[in-house]
Parts: sequence; C-alpha cells; structure tokens
Amino acid sequence: MNSNTYTRNVSLQCPTCGNTQFATTSDGPVQVATCASCGRKLTREELLRENSENISTHVDEIKEQVVGDVRKELRSVLSKAFRGNKNIRFK
Repeated sequence: MNSNTYTRNVSLQCPTCGNTQFATTSDGPVQVATCASCGRKLTREELLRENSENISTHVDEIKEQVVGDVRKELRSVLSKAFRGNKNIRFK
C-alpha cells in the first residue's frame, strides 16, 4: 500500500471574500496571513479554525479511502494465505 496516494493539498480560503491567495509575514513567533484580495489579516491558527469544515471534509474523504484500501489489502493477503484450505472461505 502506497501512502503517497493519500497526500492532499487543501486550499485555505479567506472567510471574508473566499480568496485563496495570501501573503504571509512572520511577526516574531506568530505567522500572519494577509488576504491578497480584501487585505484581511489572520493568524495561522485563525485561518485554520475558519477553514476547519473544509479540512474535516478532506480528512473524512481520506479516511474512507484508507479504510477501503486496507480492506482490499487484508482480503487479498488472507485469501492468499488460506488458498487451498477447504474449511475457510471468504465472501
């Protein structure tokens, strides 16, 4: 199973205008993102919090894909392991 197939890029959107282009600056330990369209300034944590629903949707999609792939892989491995056995069958 190749874990690179589960890599995704999620575009974060400005909560005000929906733009995905940001200019980032580092003010000490805090990173500030400024929307290129409306000029709204958000910290990284605020931007992630505002986009949490979008991020959760992508995580759920990846979870479903991983579970399906693990199920197929497990079925394949077990079928090969018990090939020729008359008492064990897989549906």
